[in-house]
Order: sequence, then C-alpha cells, then structure tokens
Amino acid sequence: MRIAYVSTYPPTECGIATYTQYLSDSVSAKGKEIRILAQIGAKGNNVFEVYTPQDQDIASKLFFHVERLTPDIVQIEHEFGLFGDQRGVQIVEFLIRCNLADTPVVVTLHTIFEDLKYQEKLIVQHILNLSSAIIVHENFQKDILLENYDCPKPILVIPHGVREVKRIDNAKALLGLEGKQVLLLAGYMRSTKNFEKIIELLPRLVEKNKDLILLMASRSRINEHSEYKDHLYKLLNKPEIKKHVKIIYGKFPQFTLDTILSAADVMTLPYLKGAQSGVLAQASALLLPVVTSELMSFKNWIEEVKGGFYASNDDEYVNHITNLLQDDDLRIEFQENIRINNEKINWTQIANRHIELYQNLLVPPIEGAQFYYRPEQLDLSRKIVH
Repeated sequence: MRIAYVSTYPPTECGIATYTQYLSDSVSAKGKEIRILAQIGAKGNNVFEVYTPQDQDIASKLFFHVERLTPDIVQIEHEFGLFGDQRGVQIVEFLIRCNLADTPVVVTLHTIFEDLKYQEKLIVQHILNLSSAIIVHENFQKDILLENYDCPKPILVIPHGVREVKRIDNAKALLGLEGKQVLLLAGYMRSTKNFEKIIELLPRLVEKNKDLILLMASRSRINEHSEYKDHLYKLLNKPEIKKHVKIIYGKFPQFTLDTILSAADVMTLPYLKGAQSGVLAQASALLLPVVTSELMSFKNWIEEVKGGFYASNDDEYVNHITNLLQDDDLRIEFQENIRINNEKINWTQIANRHIELYQNLLVPPIEGAQFYYRPEQLDLSRKIVH
C-alpha cells in the first residue's frame, strides 16, 4: 500500500509538519510505502517539494505528483491557509482532481471550531463532500461537523499521537534548576496562548511556593506576533518577579525540547483558543502534569486522563498549580494516569487506526485480491564484493 501525505513537513517549523512526520514514520514502520507532498523547504526520503503557499496553481502541482507517484490513497493534513489564498481554497480543486482520477482521499481537519468564518465553512463543506473519509482529533469536533454541516462520508475520531520517550533524569541540573519547583510555559508566542495570565499570577504563586521558578521556553516565528512578544518580555522583566523567572530561547529541536519538558514539575496552558494541542501531546510524552484553561479539548483530556486540572479563574490557577508543586504523591498519581493513557494513543496505535481506515476504503478489484508490498531490506549475504 502506497500512501501520499499532503502536508507541511520538517525542517519546516509547524505543528502539522511535526505531526505528519510522526504519523508517516509510524505508518512506514508498519511496512507501508510513504510519499510526502509538501511545501518548498521540506526534506527527507521520499519527500517531494511541490509548492509554496503563494502559488496560484497548487492544486495542479499537487495532482501532477499524484499522477506520477500513483499512490493507492492520499491523506491531506488540512489547516486553513496552507493551500493558497482565500483560506486555502485550492484544496477543493485538488480534491476534485483526485475524485476524477478515482483516488481515495482522507482528510484530517486539524482546525474545527463552531465560529469558523464564512470562507472557512464553505471550504469545510466542500472537503466533507469530496473526501472519502474525515479524521478529527476530538469528539466535540465531530459533533460540530454533524450539527452544522452535511456529512455524507465517515468521520472518525483519532486522537493526536504521543511519542514513546523517557524523561531525562538530570534535566534540572542541565538547566541550572536543581532544587527548584519548575513551572513551565512553552510553545509559540501568540496572543491566544494567554501566557500573560500566568506571568501576572506569579507573585501570588511565589508567596505559596518559595522555590518556584517560571521557566519560559517560547518564541515567535520571525516577526509574527512581535508586539505580543515584546509585551510578555516586559512583564517578565519586572523587578518583583525577575529572580523567579528563567527565560530560554532558541530553536528547541526535539531532544532540546525533551530536556526542557523533563526539567519541569508542572506545565500550564492558559490558552484562550485552540483545538487539539501538539504542546499537550509533547507534555504527555514526558509524563508532565498540566494546569489548563477551560478549552473543550483540555477539559475533555483532563476529565478522561486525569493528568492535571483545568482552571476557570485566577484562584483556581494558583491553587491547582500549588497543589501539584507541593503534593509529590498527587503529581506521581497524575504521571501514572498519563502513562496509562499514552499506551492507548502512542504513535504505533495511531498508525494502526489509520491503516485500518485505509484498508476499509480501498476496494479490491476482485474478491480475494490482496495488497502485497515487501520493503527492501539490506541483505549482506548478497552484497557484491569487488
């Protein structure tokens, strides 16, 4: 079985790029052929640089590669704006082209809210009409689709995967944080992340937690949200909290990020808007308890996994963070809950669910016909000796 993923892809820095790398690697490990059709700048084996978001012929460029690579199935990792102007309308033409070629297409909708704009709603409806199946990461996203759109094709809820990785034992020492209670803020700086909420609560948190350090590991892309970034750094530089703040910056490749996450005792996600969170998946992989806002995806995760608390006001943020920092048994209990949940949604399990979907969508040409693919393996006994 050959699958072509249409997505951003590393080294491009993008949550969907990282997601696609983990998913495609896991599917490949199950013995499937993988091709990646990505934006210019993507690199790797069987990765094809196809288009830029500014191109006016994205659909035809993507389909050009589909024709020549002949995948059995195409999977699109969808986000508004990745596929040209007008919120990425060219993805609709690409879907039509795949339909005309009788090529099944699965679309993962990474951004589904009740308050999508008119252009976005129109594109979503066309995606629902033209796809062979739809994937979302949260049950509430499926409910939104069923309640607000015509949904002629199957909609599956497949969670965001979690990596299988061990915590780095000496991470606090590596960051100069030995003996400290470490509260982490991490992720791209955007106003919807609401990081200022925690910074403004820091004096109250320090009153209750004398050894507290707020570890700020965040940045913005180029000049994106630069005013917000400047605002945060001004707040962090206030004399009354400065000695309780450690700011680190850089590119944070995966092992660096793992070290940062492993140094933390608690992570907080005070977001104002968002669906599934790649940052929450990263925290889960390192068994890091969280305190979050009341976003639906966070509340659902906390109620199901019991790996943290959500807060509806300032007092709850302060109390929940303090409880987790001071109660070692509670923190260990939450870590164990997260570990148990990770076993159900690690990338191996998520790959299995995708492959099952692909198999259900691919109709054999005749009863009893089966796919056969044997990955090439290095056979030293057949090595030519000169």
